[in-house]
This record gives sequence, structure tokens and C-alpha cells, in this order.
Amino acid sequence: MSIALFTQAFVTLLVIFDPLAAIPVFLTLTRHQSPAARRRTARVSVLVAAGIVAVFAVLGNQLLDALGISLQALQVAGGALLALIALDLLKADCARNRADAESGAVAFVPLGTPMLAGPGAIAATMLYMEKADDGAEIAAVALAMAAALLVTWLTLRFSAGIGRLLKDNGLNLVTRVMGLLGAAIAVQLVAGALQHWLRWGVA
Repeated sequence: MSIALFTQAFVTLLVIFDPLAAIPVFLTLTRHQSPAARRRTARVSVLVAAGIVAVFAVLGNQLLDALGISLQALQVAGGALLALIALDLLKADCARNRADAESGAVAFVPLGTPMLAGPGAIAATMLYMEKADDGAEIAAVALAMAAALLVTWLTLRFSAGIGRLLKDNGLNLVTRVMGLLGAAIAVQLVAGALQHWLRWGVA
């Protein structure tokens, strides 16, 4: 197995998943849940992200080609979705309503996708799978993805302790900061796609 490829893919995916930045969002969205429900939400959200990333790792290029969608179009769509979520965070309105939080719907959207399995994670996974030349390197990328998701799950699983340290005021502050950063990332995603189209044309 390629240790270098594993390390590179693991670090890249972990940075993109950014579980520490997801903590304020997770705690806000699950603030009305019981501890058991919050743990379940953490588990389901990571499983959703794992499923989406795994599907695109194996069938990403085929799916996009079959639908006639370019990777840049995926970036723009993901950036738009992320911008909407960032707007909710800036307004401290991301908890939505208690019924949705208690039902665990937030584990699918926005936590599982696009917060964790967003266009960046999908694109990075597809890129590393294309780099893999043999079975050993494919295994290295798969293990890196699994390790990054495991770290993300552990971070969300034990996020309640961090929430107790932050308190409500601290949580609201960090949530708004994350909203600002999320908006910036959304702009960068769209700008990257536009730059590619201006240079190479719209495929």
C-alpha cells in the first residue's frame, strides 16, 4: 500500500470534512435532541457522507457523464447550497425547527450533505481514485477516506463536551464565524468553476 498516497488523501479529506468547524453547526442543529439522539445523528450523518463519497469514488465519472454534468457544474451547485446554509448560520437560524431536529432529518441535510459530503469532498475523492494506478493504491485511498470519516465521527460524537465549554453565547459567536467562512468557501467554489470555464470553455 502506498503510504504517501494514504497520507496525502487522508490529510486532504480531513481538511475538507473539517470536523472541528462542523461542531458549532452540529451542536446548533441538535441542541433540542437528547444525548442518545445526538449520538445517533452523528452516526447517521457520517454514514450518509460515507455513502455519498463512496458512490462518487466508484461511479463518479460515469454518473456525471451519464447525466451530462461537469465537475465544475457540481462545484457551482454545491457552492450555491453552501451559501444558503451559510446564510442560515449568519442569521443563527440553522436550527430550523424542533420537529426536524428531533426527527433526525438534519443528519441527512445539511449535515451528511452538503456539510460533510460536499462538492469538495466528492471532487477530491474522485481525483485520488483517478491517481490510483493499482489495487494497492485504491486500497490506500479507501482506507484514507475511512480514517478521515472515523475522525469526523469521533469529533461529532464527543462534541457535547465542547458545547458545554462554549456555552450559548460562544456557540452563537462561532456559528456566525463559521457562516462567514462557509460563505467564503461557497464563493471560492463558484469562482474556481468559473475560472475553469473561462480558460477551457463550458464542456
